Amino acid sequence: MDDEELWNALPVPGLIIDEDDHIANANSAAEDFFNASAKSLCGKAVLDYLAINANLDGAFERVRRAHGPMFINAVDVGTGTIAPVECNIQIAPINRRSGQLLMLMEPRKLADRVGKAHGVKSAARSAIGMAEMLAHEIKNPLAGITGAAQLLSMNLSAEDQELTDLIVVESRRIVALLEQVEQFGNLRPPERREVNVHDLLDRAQKSAEVGFAAKMKIREDYDPSLPPTFVDPDQLMQVFLNLLKNATEASGEDGGEIRIRTFYDHGLRLRRRDGTGASLPLQVEIIDDGPGIAPEIVEQIFEPFVSGRENGTGLGLALVSKIISDHDGWIAVDSVPGRTVFRISLPVAPKDIE
Repeated sequence: MDDEELWNALPVPGLIIDEDDHIANANSAAEDFFNASAKSLCGKAVLDYLAINANLDGAFERVRRAHGPMFINAVDVGTGTIAPVECNIQIAPINRRSGQLLMLMEPRKLADRVGKAHGVKSAARSAIGMAEMLAHEIKNPLAGITGAAQLLSMNLSAEDQELTDLIVVESRRIVALLEQVEQFGNLRPPERREVNVHDLLDRAQKSAEVGFAAKMKIREDYDPSLPPTFVDPDQLMQVFLNLLKNATEASGEDGGEIRIRTFYDHGLRLRRRDGTGASLPLQVEIIDDGPGIAPEIVEQIFEPFVSGRENGTGLGLALVSKIISDHDGWIAVDSVPGRTVFRISLPVAPKDIE
C-alpha cells in the first residue's frame, strides 16, 4: 500500500496545509465531507474556505513553532455550501522544514460511535491510527537509507563520515519512535492474575538502578499490609518502568531522588459509565524532585504526542494510561516545581479467583 492509498484510507476528513495556510491536498473522506474534489479544494486559503466557530487566528503558526499537535474539540465546521457539522479537530506538523501541517476533522457522531476507550481523546486516536498505518511503510525505506549511509561512510573522509553517522542515528531514532507507535496500537488485552505489587516494584527498581536510573537515589515507602492486586504482571511492570524512566529523565543528568510509596485508601472508588462503582484501594505513587510538568500541558500529559521534553515522543505516558485503563484502574498526576507525583489506583484481587 503506497502513501496515497494510506492517505485516502483514513476514515476521517483530512487536509494537508502548506506553509502559506492554503490547502495542498485533501483525502477521499474530505472530498465526501465537503462535497468537492481534491483538485477544486487545492489552493484555497483554509480559514477563508472553512467556517469554524473557534478563533484560529495564529493557530497554524503556533503549531509550527511548537512542533507539536493542537486539539480543538466540539466545534462546528462548515463552508458556504455545506451545513456546519460538529467536529473534533487536530492540527499537527508534518515536516519542520516544509512548514506543512496535517488537519484532521472528525465528526462527533463518528467519535461517539468509536467511544472514548482508554481515556485517549478521539482526535488523538485518529493520529495514532494514521501513524500505525504509516509505521510499517516508513520503516522499510528507513532501513534502506540506514544501510546506504553505512556503505557510503566506508569510503568517506572523517568529516563526511560525521554526516553519514548523523543519517544513521536519526534514522534509528525514527524507527524507535515508529516501534513505540506500533506498540501503542498493538497492546494485547491483559492476562490477569493475583500479584503482589511490591514484588513488581522491586523488580522495576532493580532494573532501573542498573540501567537508566544509575545516578538516581530511589527510596521505598511501602505499606507491607497491602493485599494482592489482579493484573497482568508484565504490563504493570512496563508501567512502573515507564514512570521510573520518566522521573529519571525529569531530574536531568545530575540525578535526583525518586520516592516509591504504597498505601491503602478505603474511600477511592471509580464510577463506571454504566453507573456502577469500582473500589480502587491500592495506591502506588512514584514521586520525583525534578522541575515539574509545564502547567499548560499537565492536563493533557496522558494524551498521545503530548510531551514535556523537547525530544519526547509523547507516547510513554499515553501507553501507561492505556494499560492502567485496561486494568480498570486509575492514574493521576500532581506536579509543582520540585515535586511531581504519579499516582496509580488499582483494585484488590477478588477472593473467588482460582
